[in-house]
Amino acid sequence: MDRVKIGFVGVGNMGQCGHLRNYATLPDCEVVAIAELRENLGRLVAERYRVPRVYRSHEEMLAAEKLDGIVASQQYTRHGVIVPELLKAGVPILTEKPLAGTIEAGEKILRALEKSGTWHMLGYHKRSDPAVMYAKAEIDRLKASGELGRMRYVRITMPPGEWIQGGFADLIASDEPVPDLESDPPPSDMDEAAYRQYDWLVNYYVHQLNLLRHLLCEPYRVSYADPSGILLIGHAESGIPGAIEMAPYTTPADWQESALVGFERGYIKLEIPAPMVLNRPGRVEILRDPGGAAPETIVPTLPWVHAMRQQAMNFVKAIKGEAKPPCEAPEGLEDLKVAREYFRLLTGK
Repeated sequence: MDRVKIGFVGVGNMGQCGHLRNYATLPDCEVVAIAELRENLGRLVAERYRVPRVYRSHEEMLAAEKLDGIVASQQYTRHGVIVPELLKAGVPILTEKPLAGTIEAGEKILRALEKSGTWHMLGYHKRSDPAVMYAKAEIDRLKASGELGRMRYVRITMPPGEWIQGGFADLIASDEPVPDLESDPPPSDMDEAAYRQYDWLVNYYVHQLNLLRHLLCEPYRVSYADPSGILLIGHAESGIPGAIEMAPYTTPADWQESALVGFERGYIKLEIPAPMVLNRPGRVEILRDPGGAAPETIVPTLPWVHAMRQQAMNFVKAIKGEAKPPCEAPEGLEDLKVAREYFRLLTGK
């Protein structure tokens, strides 16, 4: 498989600027088709990115094309409707986070996935940031070697900020109306007001819920929800505490997301760039103070690749069998369960 053949389902804001512009320039990937309900938009996007075929629906595209993978940038609140349909093609798919808007819809997707014989990668692009990839490899190494002692703590801070950072500057827009589409039903145990609040939480902070597990290297449960809605505290299965500071302040013109992984005799710090920033990885700082020698601080130089592009590279590598997907659907269901437990602790609902 020299070049994988990718079909796109949806080329709106994130479909174009978060995904298509990256896949269209990968040497081992060929975007062969687009399915877009807005006919003029689909045509214009296909012309810019030299995609040979455009369809009005994913059904038409799947009936006509032999694909190696599908990128479906859709509203997550309709993943339970569309993802099982896409899985019938029997090829790997990538969707944005979260897995779905509700646990019930997520369970429906996993049942369809089990029957499909393929896999489903979730767009937790932070796992593909070169800084996070470097830090995760170092965390695994330090846990195995024990040279800095035991892992003691993980903290993630993400104040609300300007997450686009010019990333939509080359967006092809359209005033064509989007047809009314079927969405997943709301959770059976929430009223409308509670669901709106829960939906905001899942949409905005599920990245951090997922990243906390990734850096802890093990599952965790929420043990405390600060009544102000700012602080979430959880504990890994091994007892390591982890915290997410969700809105200690705001940065309307900046993005200041960070993570700290503490060991007994050192730490790993991460500075994570805005989601839509281009050609810039995060930053890693590592402190080693093992005793018996001068402490050492390391700041590695990383490839000038942004997370969304590296995510595209990782999806293509996984299709070719060269690597595992950074995050698959079952982990996404765990994120929804963690979010639901936090919401229950926070609101009593």
